[in-house]
Amino acid sequence: MGKKKEMILYLVFGGLTTLINIIVYAGLESGLGVDYKLATTVAWIAAVVFAFITNKLFVFESKDTSARTSTREFILFIFFRILSLGVDLGTMILLIEVMSQDSLLSKIVANVIVVLFNYFASKYLIFAEKKEEVRA
Repeated sequence: MGKKKEMILYLVFGGLTTLINIIVYAGLESGLGVDYKLATTVAWIAAVVFAFITNKLFVFESKDTSARTSTREFILFIFFRILSLGVDLGTMILLIEVMSQDSLLSKIVANVIVVLFNYFASKYLIFAEKKEEVRA
């Protein structure tokens, strides 16, 4: 797949992931009266599962659908999403507390960094095609 098409699909499905996160959160918190912390957690899980499936099948087109490979990819996906939370928080702390930047501007900058981090982690570490070993 072309790099441009891959990046467009990544951004489209990222937007849909965000929409799922917001809809699930709103449905639980506003619609059902669930505590915002639990609603946030459930919405995050739903969004991450959706993002994993769409990234695996449509964006990076991972060919190996065996249980072993899919489990490895899913664990790595979760690991890097949690790591990206640290990148997000670290960037926010650096920009707001250390550099005295505006909160909203800091969040925008942090989100750009996180999107790039997640894209490269997915492309080169999680869904990277394995090179077949050359036997002499």
